[in-house]
Amino acid sequence: MFMTHRLGLVRFAFLLVGDQETAEDIVQDAFAAVHRRWSRLTDHGRVLPYLRTAVLNGCRMVHRRRVIIRRFGGDRKVPFWSAEAEALLGETRREVFLAVRALPRRQREAVVLRYYLDLSEGDIAEVMGVSRGTVKSTTSRALKTLAAKLEEDR
Repeated sequence: MFMTHRLGLVRFAFLLVGDQETAEDIVQDAFAAVHRRWSRLTDHGRVLPYLRTAVLNGCRMVHRRRVIIRRFGGDRKVPFWSAEAEALLGETRREVFLAVRALPRRQREAVVLRYYLDLSEGDIAEVMGVSRGTVKSTTSRALKTLAAKLEEDR
């Protein structure tokens, strides 16, 4: 399970937090939580959706911490464009990455879950804890924003 899904989950977290080390920590914490609860799991087929939700919640926690740090401790620079990060993104262009990073949190989450993890609307709704209609409208707004931003950058 770890070897099969780790890289995809790290990419998912990286796209949400913008920093490889933090993304790896979030994914490691999610797998550690599954490992601690493994004997109590009744449906091992539901582990991947649980991991996705745990990674998403870990990313949200990092964003909350960063807001608090900026509010009370100044602006902390997040290292986000290293050689490792570029390799991790693979074929994804930096321009698109930066446009996705500029989206509001919920829109960014929906786009990443849909187009980078290729999840269905139902799976996204489950991971995000919202309705399918919310996923549809949020994704639609995000795509309009991305189209406008990328057109503006041309």
